[in-house]
Amino acid sequence: MAGTSSSKIAIYGAIGANVAIAISKFVAAFFTGSSAMLSEGIHSLVDSGNGLLILYGVRQSEKPADARHPFGRSKELYFWSLIVAILVFSVGGGMSFYEGVEHLKHPAPITDPTWNYVVLGLSMVFEGISCFLALREFNKTRGDAGFWTTLGRSKDPSIFAILMEDMAALTGLVIALAGVFFGHLLNNPLFDGAASICIGLLLVSVAIFLIYKTKGLLVGEGVDDETLDSLEALTHAQSGVEEVRRPLTMYMGPHDVVLALDVEFHDHLSANEVEEAVDRLQDAIRAKHPEFKRIFVEAKGLTGKNRHPSVTDFPSPQI
Repeated sequence: MAGTSSSKIAIYGAIGANVAIAISKFVAAFFTGSSAMLSEGIHSLVDSGNGLLILYGVRQSEKPADARHPFGRSKELYFWSLIVAILVFSVGGGMSFYEGVEHLKHPAPITDPTWNYVVLGLSMVFEGISCFLALREFNKTRGDAGFWTTLGRSKDPSIFAILMEDMAALTGLVIALAGVFFGHLLNNPLFDGAASICIGLLLVSVAIFLIYKTKGLLVGEGVDDETLDSLEALTHAQSGVEEVRRPLTMYMGPHDVVLALDVEFHDHLSANEVEEAVDRLQDAIRAKHPEFKRIFVEAKGLTGKNRHPSVTDFPSPQI
């Protein structure tokens, strides 16, 4: 629960920052007529709603298992993260691109960019704080791995989705600032429209990445090869184990993974000894990989293809 609570801090920070920034951007867009500023306002408004959806997904995923949901509801976080990705693609990226095209068709010069500069400066401060909080939570899971490697491996949308949105927001602010600056400096409003289109393309790119990530988790993605190798090594290290097939895993949530093991024990072991070996194996796996909340072991004799008559699946207690 500690990890979930800490990730909520990043979500709350992102929501608060985006609400304040969206209001200021819309005010600036109203007084200056800047297309890029309007696109940034839409971007921040969408980000605010996205933060609420991810927060809702986190809370739903924390609900305990019941008769209708025997494995819990951890995958709800992935569902709502997919909705967020779709909103970023359609509302954020689509509307920003549309506004940019419209501004290119009907350009309006920026007479006084002061409002834009003030709002963009404040926005960079708030977005920087939000991005710092998200990056801090993200770095807790990095270890010695590189940034992009960890981002590709991350299974927690409450961290990587917020981080990607914050990074896109900061990049979008730089693009908007460049559009306003050069548009006013050269008295060419086309720069403002072009900046809006670039912001739209940026959001679409982020959305495609989020869709790719959440799609794999929704359809039943398993752990990486390194973890599978570790599971096999732990299993082979247990006394009485002669052979183990490649483990089967599936992410139910960022910290909730199901594991199924098909293990062949030596025939000289009694039923009680096999049960004790299975218990030791489960304890060893949980000690090194606490994300495996449910472990199912199918125990077989070395020479027989049927399961051991006194051993059935051993699910770990839910945590």
